[in-house]
Amino acid sequence: MRLALLIAAVLAMPALAAPQFAEADLGAVLQGPQRSAENRARDVYRHPVETLTFFGLRPTMTVVEITPSGGWYTEILAPFLRDRGHYIAAGSFPGSENGAKAVAKFKAKLDADPGSYANVTVTSFGKDHYDIAPAGSADMVVTFRNIHNFFIGGYAPEAFQAFYAALKPGGVLGIEEHRLPESAPDAMQDKSGYMKVSTVRHLAEAAGFKFVAASQVNANPKDTHDYPKGVWTLPPTYQEGDTDRARYAAIGESDRMTLKFVKP
Repeated sequence: MRLALLIAAVLAMPALAAPQFAEADLGAVLQGPQRSAENRARDVYRHPVETLTFFGLRPTMTVVEITPSGGWYTEILAPFLRDRGHYIAAGSFPGSENGAKAVAKFKAKLDADPGSYANVTVTSFGKDHYDIAPAGSADMVVTFRNIHNFFIGGYAPEAFQAFYAALKPGGVLGIEEHRLPESAPDAMQDKSGYMKVSTVRHLAEAAGFKFVAASQVNANPKDTHDYPKGVWTLPPTYQEGDTDRARYAAIGESDRMTLKFVKP
């Protein structure tokens, strides 16, 4: 009788929420030797702990990063997911000469530190090449400061469809992107590197995603969004060279949206 009552009591207890990762653990990864000094210096602008916490990252997830480029977030995500999760880097399609060079350089980075990058899969992503991960296999897809490239390249709808296909139901799409004020002309999105939140939301929702929330963690009120070489005028690119460099350095990196979507 007592056993039956005990079982009944246990069954009646509310289910415990899935454990979240400790920010201290992610902070330890940020201090790891796999990160370059140059990349560490940008933490003040990119807020990786706050950004990944907002997206809901956990160490057991399969995470696809779209266009990791030089691997700024690879240095964080791959070691964090190494033991219990899986990091998939959907990089440039190697069919072009530049794409092949980018993929080779990225793979060389991984090969140089097998301890940090022991559980990394590299897949292809680009116009007409969207096999980023097996359908329905990913817990999270993230992309940082890349939506303007897909938009300018004319394949943003297809990109978002690929993100949707790769995710499990309930999976998260996390986006960080240079933010253009809603009052600015739409045409600025064609060349400035900035995107409107409304445009990004439309692209995601048209692909089937449900908007969850926005964070201001990567906002920069000093950014006036109106530079000679677009967003690339600001650090870290400084496309104007030494012209007004001190002014742009004082502004810092761009004002950015940080958006979270879910696949229903």
